[in-house]
Amino acid sequence: MTTLTAAKGHLRTGLPPGLSRHAGLLAVLLIIGAFTALRSDAFLTGPNLLNVSQQIAVVAVLAAGLTLLMTAGGIDFSLGTIAAVAHGVTAQLIVAGVDEWTAAALALALGAAAGLVNGLVVTFLRVTPFVATLATSTGLGGAALLIIDGKSVSIGEALTPLGFGEVLGVIPALVVVAIVVCAAAGLVLRWTAFGRNAYAIGGNERAARLAGIPVARTKLLLYTLGGLLAGLGGVMLVARLGAASPGTGGLPLELTVVAAVVIGGTALHGGSGTVAGTVLGVVLLGVVTNAINLLQINADYQDVALGAVLLVAAVTNHLRGRPH
Repeated sequence: MTTLTAAKGHLRTGLPPGLSRHAGLLAVLLIIGAFTALRSDAFLTGPNLLNVSQQIAVVAVLAAGLTLLMTAGGIDFSLGTIAAVAHGVTAQLIVAGVDEWTAAALALALGAAAGLVNGLVVTFLRVTPFVATLATSTGLGGAALLIIDGKSVSIGEALTPLGFGEVLGVIPALVVVAIVVCAAAGLVLRWTAFGRNAYAIGGNERAARLAGIPVARTKLLLYTLGGLLAGLGGVMLVARLGAASPGTGGLPLELTVVAAVVIGGTALHGGSGTVAGTVLGVVLLGVVTNAINLLQINADYQDVALGAVLLVAAVTNHLRGRPH
């Protein structure tokens, strides 16, 4: 049935089956890009495009993990605050004299541990994911401020290869990390038994359990992986900014990540989603933000635009999931 639907989409749009489901999203992205390019000569310049790619790199990393989790019917509203904690811990460890890469590795481990705790609470204590992860987000938000004592903590030249390095002398290292993470997540979701298990759990958890799929273990791994990638996002933030600062990451980052995943077509109820769609969602939000800045539109409209796009995506997502 899925193959037939994809084939019909290909006939209608002329796009390959993998892209036909995102034709509308691609069209919106192209329209906004074309409009901005006509109004601002700076939009299509190399420096601006590189700047946009660096700005969305962290969102892309977190969104890749959330796509896997939401495909299995889960949700995690603490990823942004896990990133905030990780970026603060990384900075403080470096200031304390810990090797920069050791500090980064410890931050990743801390992120994975936070994700594991979320998974344990959701899986074994049966707490609703929204409630459990929102509670975690609130607690970690306070912890992030305590870790840096509410002040900016500079890391000097540490993590420069990650924050300001380039691959092949052109592509920012942060963007390369985001590409690798998204490509790996896409391959896992599309071509591995683990990815198929995630789809099955999101489609019907009870049926997946009866079919012998290790539901609890899969969920724990997904929450842990989400936390690990959030930790990586935190390390990327402190590397790019050169410091850990109050207000970095947190719930605003998490809402942007959720918006990108939902806009990309991942079903809120689970069982459907692609990393390719999520990447398009991330790029769309990045382009919208950049357009608002270049066209000198009041920055307050950024949140308005984000909310409007998310609402439309959520409604479309719901209608797509309704039985016909």
